[in-house]
Amino acid sequence: MRYFSGILHYTMALLIIIGLGIVPACGDSREVPGKITVATDATLVPMSFMNDRNRIDGFDRDLMDAVARQAGIQVEFVNVEWAGLLGGLSTGKYDAAISSITILEERKKKMNFTRPYLKSGLAIVVRKDQTGVQTLEDLINRKLMVGAQRGTTAYFFLKDHPAIRNVGYESYGHAVQDLIKGELDAVVGESTGTLYYKNKDKPVFEKIKLVGEILTDEYYGIAVRRDKTALLEALNRALTTLLNNGTVQRLHEKWDLGRAAVIPSGETPPG
Repeated sequence: MRYFSGILHYTMALLIIIGLGIVPACGDSREVPGKITVATDATLVPMSFMNDRNRIDGFDRDLMDAVARQAGIQVEFVNVEWAGLLGGLSTGKYDAAISSITILEERKKKMNFTRPYLKSGLAIVVRKDQTGVQTLEDLINRKLMVGAQRGTTAYFFLKDHPAIRNVGYESYGHAVQDLIKGELDAVVGESTGTLYYKNKDKPVFEKIKLVGEILTDEYYGIAVRRDKTALLEALNRALTTLLNNGTVQRLHEKWDLGRAAVIPSGETPPG
């Protein structure tokens, strides 16, 4: 009887503790991990790309390194094709992702985002010798053939305009190459995409040009697994510090982003 009474008291105490929510859990989302896996699609220069040493490089890489260092977290980067990037984050394969990921309400249903670190947008690229293509209306009215990287906001932006003949590519660079060869009339992509060619591949840059106005306002954030709430808070604190102390501005200048992307100051992405 005393044995049963002891079990009963222990069980009741355990239930009370659980009810108070003070039982530690394995992999508690309130704990900041010491090391995280961060996915990126290293095909968009100068944001995230593979350099001559076969190392992930670019603005996004430098920013993530700085944020992690500020937060006291180690980072392991993984190069992932865009098609599997956000899905891998949603299924818990990666802890976070940084790859010029636009903050969208639809995406926020499956993952969390830090505050924005850049505001950019989509732009039209044509061959240097092309005339008569300056605006989105030109693409629509002339039913032109336009390339974009599959799964990106550029790709879905074109899908919203059925008159445009949309051609999907695995990377922005492949679309630009087909544009130069005359197989496309234009390419739509992140306005930062042409900066690499300007600085690193002048023979290509001399064959293309940006035309018209920036088509959209897109806010980039670091995507974080929904169950990693403490990680999200830690990254946000670190990112806020780097935005305030000029670190993000210095990286902006290092990678010569120019007017193609601006650093937001407390702006909230439109829902």
